[in-house]
Amino acid sequence: MIINVSEAKAKLSKLVDMAFQGEDIIIAKNNLPLVKLVPHKAKAKRKLGLMKGKINIPDDFLEESQEINDLFYGLNR
Repeated sequence: MIINVSEAKAKLSKLVDMAFQGEDIIIAKNNLPLVKLVPHKAKAKRKLGLMKGKINIPDDFLEESQEINDLFYGLNR
């Protein structure tokens, strides 16, 4: 269903219900489709520790490197 913005303003609650039920709702302005109403999908909970044992972080990971600092901040010459 394609509906113009002005009509969508008046019928927003109904359009939200229709989109939730699975109907395609496209909102247009001057007959140019702009947006599509889609139902919200909740994200799954994050699972921590999925990479445990699969990556190796070196002991000096947090130490600064003069070479990298020179690349970012320029050589002090």
